[in-house]
Amino acid sequence: MAYDYDLFVIGAGSGGLASSKRAASYGAKVAIAENDLVGGTCVIRGCVPKKLMVYASHFSHYYKDALGYGWSEVEPSFDWKKLVDVVDKEVRRLSELHISFLEKAGVELIRGYAKFIDPHTLEVGDRKVTADKILIATGGHPVKPQIPGIEHSISSDDMFLLTEKPQRFAVWGGGYIGVEFASILKGLGSEVTQIIRRDWILRGFDQDIRSNIQDGMSKHGVNFLTNTTIEKIEKTDEGLKLILTGEHAEKPLIVDQLLCATGRKPNLGKLMLENAGVEMNQDAIAVTLDSQTSQPHIYAVGDCTDRVNLTPVAIAEGRAFADTEYGHLPQSISHENIATAVFSQPEAATIGMSEEQAKEKFGEAIKCYTARFRPLFHSLTGADEKVFMKLIVETNTDRVLGAHMVGKDSAELIQGIAIAVSMGATKKDFDRTMGIHPTSGEEFVTMR
Repeated sequence: MAYDYDLFVIGAGSGGLASSKRAASYGAKVAIAENDLVGGTCVIRGCVPKKLMVYASHFSHYYKDALGYGWSEVEPSFDWKKLVDVVDKEVRRLSELHISFLEKAGVELIRGYAKFIDPHTLEVGDRKVTADKILIATGGHPVKPQIPGIEHSISSDDMFLLTEKPQRFAVWGGGYIGVEFASILKGLGSEVTQIIRRDWILRGFDQDIRSNIQDGMSKHGVNFLTNTTIEKIEKTDEGLKLILTGEHAEKPLIVDQLLCATGRKPNLGKLMLENAGVEMNQDAIAVTLDSQTSQPHIYAVGDCTDRVNLTPVAIAEGRAFADTEYGHLPQSISHENIATAVFSQPEAATIGMSEEQAKEKFGEAIKCYTARFRPLFHSLTGADEKVFMKLIVETNTDRVLGAHMVGKDSAELIQGIAIAVSMGATKKDFDRTMGIHPTSGEEFVTMR
């Protein structure tokens, strides 16, 4: 049978863009469907605009830090509307740039939602298309718990659309999205409360990372309500009244804005996967290690598969699919030893196993090396800022299983450390490496 396209990609986010351009480079006839701005969550309402807001939130500290270095005191002012406008302008510039990249690669962009008619046929608007192979890369979306008044809360998607900065801001949820936005708003001058169901934020991270971030955020002025959740939200003349349950149930919390950051789910609602016979794994698309679905010609990558929901992972999965299917260069992606960062204040980054995971796998045959110190930058600022570093080593092989850091420039430092950990470096390899002095990074090669 002759098809309209060799490959049809649903979703022009990180995974879809990467796979479509790579497949086209091998000579495949490729189209990609997108109903929103091109770029996906990362470019439009995730990594990029959020990181720009992170940068903006740092300046309040820089003004104070400068005093210790002899700079005169200033009275800065902050314009929320200007920040939102320039971030939106940059997002739209990047989206147009991605469109131009598709054009240069020879990928046809079709505007609209794509849904399955049958395993090889899709409908996009009033157009029907057929494809030999189909790749689903629709990403994820935030979800909210169904409690009374939840419509008065916002999701992470809405954070970049607020017309005014909330003076009293609450975050419900202890994942990295909630942690980052709590830090951003605090840095921009809001009064911030973070409500979490457990004792500590960032479930699944190394416990030392969790405690050092949470303690650092508390020092910066974020108020944590631990072992607490929200039962009901009421809109009043004073603001949003949050009725709480748990340790802090005695008094409602009044805020101007509530960010609900309690979870995300794959974005599959309009695809009509049942028409294609694609099987699900709970809320996500079920895939094999090479991203193949239950239909041998249909593949899925990125957050819609709910494996590891990170932009670089979606890109790697998408390129591996294209290399394998169209470049005849079989590729497989390992979902182990994936470096990640939390752009909180203080910042954190990690690669490899947590101490808890290492103990579960290797028992007592591990050793942890840690360092905690004031970075040189803050020796003159007077700020109570610390850097925490940790290496987890398997004693039988001396292999470094995990590296973790909390403090300034964590993400930049761990990116380099990730190469060593991924290559199977040993503690002796770290010890033999000369440090760059004076830097925080040298502590990774001087721990004893």
